[in-house]
Amino acid sequence: MSQITSPNTDTQSFDSLIKEIAEYAVNYKVNSSEAYDTAKYVLIDSLGCAMLALRFPECTKHLGPIVPGTNVENGVRVPGTQFVLDPVQGAFNIGTMIRWLDYNDTWLAQEWGHPSDNLGAILAVADYMSRQRVIEGREPLVMKDVLTASIKAHEIQGVLALDNSLNRVGLDHVLYVKVASTAVAAAMLGGHLEEVMNAVSNAWIDNASLRTYRHFPNTGSRKSWAAGDATSRAVWLSLMAKKGEMGYATALTADKWGFQDVLFKGEQLTLARPFDSYVMEQVLFKVSFPAEFHAQTAVECAVKLHHDIKDRLEDIDKITINTHEAAIRIIDKKGPLKNPADRDHCLQYMTAIGLIYGDLIAEHYEEEFAVDPRIDLLREKMIVEENEQYSVDYLDADKRSIANAIQIHFKDGSKTDKVEVEYPIGHRKRRAEAKPKLLEKFENNLGTRFPAKKVEKIVELCMDQKKLEETAVHDFMKLFII
Repeated sequence: MSQITSPNTDTQSFDSLIKEIAEYAVNYKVNSSEAYDTAKYVLIDSLGCAMLALRFPECTKHLGPIVPGTNVENGVRVPGTQFVLDPVQGAFNIGTMIRWLDYNDTWLAQEWGHPSDNLGAILAVADYMSRQRVIEGREPLVMKDVLTASIKAHEIQGVLALDNSLNRVGLDHVLYVKVASTAVAAAMLGGHLEEVMNAVSNAWIDNASLRTYRHFPNTGSRKSWAAGDATSRAVWLSLMAKKGEMGYATALTADKWGFQDVLFKGEQLTLARPFDSYVMEQVLFKVSFPAEFHAQTAVECAVKLHHDIKDRLEDIDKITINTHEAAIRIIDKKGPLKNPADRDHCLQYMTAIGLIYGDLIAEHYEEEFAVDPRIDLLREKMIVEENEQYSVDYLDADKRSIANAIQIHFKDGSKTDKVEVEYPIGHRKRRAEAKPKLLEKFENNLGTRFPAKKVEKIVELCMDQKKLEETAVHDFMKLFII
């Protein structure tokens, strides 16, 4: 029987997009100090979100080995737990924890997503590789390698998202997580250019899950582990490619059978800009609220109005919410909300919580709060309208705003001022304001899992950029063992 080998790339070149992704992952040198500084905050924010998620049994039931009791010697440590897993299952665990509460970073464009989801694959591969290198007497990976991979994964996912909308063809954004994680994971594993292209082509062939679990009538908890699933698959495909598994040169463009014809309605995938470090520099943080990002400024408006209206809830006649088209398409929901996953993607629910409680925390999505009759009473009084300028500015490369405005009208004819927030606190334009709050969020989230002395040690290391970058990955991950 003849052996199946990779297609001859001398006669059949890879799709240009696959090649560009792989070349960037393997060869690009990141020189932006702003990107590295931001990547540090992405790292700590994501790990803080992961620690907070461990308070929720619906998350922790997914964690650990596939076969209970399995322990992988010198495998991947799962932060905040005692699990030591293979890198594929490790990526699923870490990715699921980071994404569970919808509280990690966000990227908004024609496609939406959460680029820090890629840390599920990056941290798993980095810890595994670092520990293996030490066993073999070689130098371990250091945390600068993790930050570099994070910058590159953000860039691949984010630039793909600028012009290529998966949601409009019913596919979920985690495909871009899978592609980005596959590229950087394969490169971290030591893959040369063709091996990385092989892996990336298989990620595209996998395509993506349907978005149906993010929308009525099927909204459910899969949206909280979908990124973990994507990162684990990325690691698996990368390991396969490193063993010599073939790739598929025209996985995107093959007539009739390629991704573009089968799943993208015949449209061509394009890159709106060259790969550099743009996405990491521009990425959005969820600083104050665990809310779907299109609602972040709406909740901020609601919290500002809380003090003036909290004792007049029964007197409200209507609530007008001016927003952008993307928010209307994704999170404008009426009718019953079945579970936390449904509630944290409902603009009206999140706004009502802010008006009633003057805050929004993860617990507000749980049943004990959702039964408050005031929430649905306020939801029924809300009128959601598009502000066309908000929609334009949302896609403007120089603005990238996520604006919302709220005004409360009372039965006696009086009304509040119209409260508008154009840029959320997690926006690049408010980065200086956000950093101390991100650090506070990180410390608070660590405090839900670790004693004060360990929290102090972790924070001290993370706030020293040079020391953090020089720290061996396996030593860093060791700090998070419970």
